[in-house]
Amino acid sequence: MSRICDLTGKKPITGNSVSHSNRKTKRWFYPNLQTKRFYLPEEDMWITLKVSTSALRTINKKGLYAYLKELQKKGA
Repeated sequence: MSRICDLTGKKPITGNSVSHSNRKTKRWFYPNLQTKRFYLPEEDMWITLKVSTSALRTINKKGLYAYLKELQKKGA
């Protein structure tokens, strides 16, 4: 299962774990993804999305339908 946000497209990035002695080893930084069910009253249906918590905050602020239209306008 891919760790990619369905709405924003956020995905894991690589970096380094840096020890006290400044030794560096590769590691992954994963986005904070949550599986959530949303109800679309305009479509009268439930959808399940894997979204980042930042996208969840935006959905809570603007509403799912408005956020989807905004993303569609941006071309995402």
